[in-house]
Amino acid sequence: MKADDVFRKLAYYEPNILGYEKFKKYSLLLPLVEIDGETNLLFEVRSYSLNSQPGDVCFPGGRIDEDDLDELHCALRETEEELGLRKTCIKNIVPLDYIVSDFGRIIYPFIGEVTSLADLKINKEEVAEVFTVPLNFFLENEPEVYKIEFKVVPEENFPFHLIQGGRNYKWRMRKMDELFYVYNDKIIWGLTARIIHHFVSLLKDGQLQRR
Repeated sequence: MKADDVFRKLAYYEPNILGYEKFKKYSLLLPLVEIDGETNLLFEVRSYSLNSQPGDVCFPGGRIDEDDLDELHCALRETEEELGLRKTCIKNIVPLDYIVSDFGRIIYPFIGEVTSLADLKINKEEVAEVFTVPLNFFLENEPEVYKIEFKVVPEENFPFHLIQGGRNYKWRMRKMDELFYVYNDKIIWGLTARIIHHFVSLLKDGQLQRR
């Protein structure tokens, strides 16, 4: 293949995340709700009968389906399925930074204001309970931070003879900060805590309007 052929084939190519088509995509909503004149974040506790992360604190959301029009459509659909809150009672929706995970996931978070909880109806198959935390709690309190280290464990037939150093190859170990917020008897950690921390950092960023 000649160079001209290479550039002709790539002339209209639009770059994306490498392996994008293999990633699992999820969307979620951070529901803001006013209670007694104070802005709160609404959380779910995942049903204890679920196979994945039972009892963990999270936001309404789930995997993007083929029928979803876009990421936001998924977040609103999941919110209605889990909490009974229709999109007509959610306003001022703003996207936050999406997350590309090393574990093959892309998560699209949105922040939105819930105008009424009158239609709140918990889907007990997915949600054990809901609770709220004042937004000021997160603005005034930094999360606890702990380190997680990931180790490389090659499979038994890994071709060490093909790499420099063989079995003594110096793998670069990845470390990650795991965040924890403790509010009364509720523990908010993991992805949920990371998204909250990002959201709060945007609110504290005085230069944000100039970007």
